[in-house]
Amino acid sequence: MRPVNGAAEAVAALVADGLADPEATWSLGGFGALAEFGHGHAESGTRIVGPRPGLVTARGAIRLDPRAAIPVAYETAFHGGWSHAVALCLPTAHGAPNPDVLTESGPDGDAVRPENRGDPMFDLGLGLHQGRFVLRTSDPEALADLRRAVGLHAFDPAAPVLDLVARRAVDVVVVTPLGRIEVFAGAEPMVPGPRAFLAPRVLALGRTHAATASIPNRLMPVAVLHPAHPCRDVDRHPRVFDHSRHRCFQALHRRWGDPDLVALKERLVAGAVLDTGSATRRARNVARVVRVQADAMATMHDAGKSIDDTSR
Repeated sequence: MRPVNGAAEAVAALVADGLADPEATWSLGGFGALAEFGHGHAESGTRIVGPRPGLVTARGAIRLDPRAAIPVAYETAFHGGWSHAVALCLPTAHGAPNPDVLTESGPDGDAVRPENRGDPMFDLGLGLHQGRFVLRTSDPEALADLRRAVGLHAFDPAAPVLDLVARRAVDVVVVTPLGRIEVFAGAEPMVPGPRAFLAPRVLALGRTHAATASIPNRLMPVAVLHPAHPCRDVDRHPRVFDHSRHRCFQALHRRWGDPDLVALKERLVAGAVLDTGSATRRARNVARVVRVQADAMATMHDAGKSIDDTSR
């Protein structure tokens, strides 16, 4: 079922809260080519206010324009845990693949930092429906390397793309209709981001998103908010189950999740049993999420009980 598009004010509040939370991360782009932005508690940043809010740090920047977005919240179970996210989606037909070779696409007139405006941009031509994966530089050596590669496939052995990205020698900019993430040259690929991901084998699958993401038909995720997780801190290290973080995402899930899957989860949490013989893949995923979340909460309860027992 296609989710109902919420009021612009509710979407704006979702984005503002996500940008303000140092334990949340964002990703923009496609399956196999994306950029991630995060800053954690220790890294300072400058907020961008207005209709296109964002944040700038020494290592990267994000700016979003979510006014056309359709939020979809979902949870995905895996062995020993689960992940959760709110995807800001657009209709699948919204985007169109760009040329399949590297092209110089002109100066970046929309760069987040004033000093980058006018820097030459090179579109990798990856055919992403969500937007463009671009390299940007004013460094003479990198600029010359990229200009020599114009007209080649981005992953041609003669093209310097993968080497430049791996060495963090150029800025990586992912540009979409819902905003952009910029990963500045020299930025260490720390957790949380900003970081860039370029996986040719995954790109070759031609998908708009992972099969495990519960995105309704005819929608594609363009920007994805990864809120703080109750079992992992901002560095993705395990932590004691955080009930407040869990409640926060469950509220987002009820507001923005697929209504049928949300209702199913509520029934299972209340004690209903899933008919696995007729259940869909997504329904079985919901059942697994319920189990691993219950296990996580039970583990915390048992740990707390053990502490109480030893203190007597």
